[in-house]
Amino acid sequence: MVQPMHGPILSVRDLRIHFERAVSVARAVNGVSFELQRGETLALVGESGSGKTLTGLALLGLLPMGARVVSGSADFEGVNVLAAGEHDLRQLRGRRIAMIFQDPLSALNPYLTVGRQITEATELHLGLSKREARTNAVELLASVGITDAARRVDDYPHQFSGGMRQRVMIAMALSCNPTLLVADEPTTALDVTVQAQILDLLTEIKERTGISVILITHDLGVVAGTADRVAVMYAGKIVEQASVEELFAAPRHPYTIGLLNSLPSLDGERGVLKQIPGAPPDPRETVSGCAFAPRCSEVLERCWNEIPARVFAGADHYADCWAIRAVSDK
Repeated sequence: MVQPMHGPILSVRDLRIHFERAVSVARAVNGVSFELQRGETLALVGESGSGKTLTGLALLGLLPMGARVVSGSADFEGVNVLAAGEHDLRQLRGRRIAMIFQDPLSALNPYLTVGRQITEATELHLGLSKREARTNAVELLASVGITDAARRVDDYPHQFSGGMRQRVMIAMALSCNPTLLVADEPTTALDVTVQAQILDLLTEIKERTGISVILITHDLGVVAGTADRVAVMYAGKIVEQASVEELFAAPRHPYTIGLLNSLPSLDGERGVLKQIPGAPPDPRETVSGCAFAPRCSEVLERCWNEIPARVFAGADHYADCWAIRAVSDK
């Protein structure tokens, strides 16, 4: 992989997102901090409901109704996007920060051709004429592997397969040459062969353009050959962060170990898939200690009442866990 350029393009500090109701508060994201280096791919990994998608949406000011940022900052190229007004966000979205959404069929407008959906952004942000924007749209579609792009630019989303629609979404995201790409589960609902093609395409684009990428996924298996670093999220927090090589070679947090053990293996027991028992906590409930304690095989007495200590296994590898501290102290 190409080594990232020095200096973070994005710095997120203590991000907290709540869903507030009349009788309860759901703490969906509960103190997330991370940095993204220039030219780097950072994977946010975790089960559904861990807060990874909301983290990505917050960077573009696209939180769903009822959700709001209650604290934190996200410095992107000198701009705190969490505090930016709608006018400033409109200048950023699509132009400097782009997003590939999880379901292209619902993200694409069924009433507009894919070409028109690409040209809208380039006419607005880049000031291209209609003819220039159309030519650019054809080139973008061809660059993401859509054959006969000059003809297919006038097709509608329903005329494309799932994998081809995802390629259209990638073309749209890249149309204005952004510096940050947020890819939210870009391979969901695709078969294994198409999934590999999409991941290879994202890797090739990053190598060619130097774009920084946040890859959001629930599957550690898809990040092995795609990401540079991995941040494992659980119950709205990052519980472990490391380079992809270190995370796979020496995971430290019991939750990360559980996720890796649950991946299908050719040398595993036939017909048996390992799983993490239990379920994530309800975000409306206050947790005084470690949120993973009820599901953890290494749980200690203090895990129930004390916030886990941060243990460093290297300069860029840490995990928040009392059990790790107990082992390292022996």
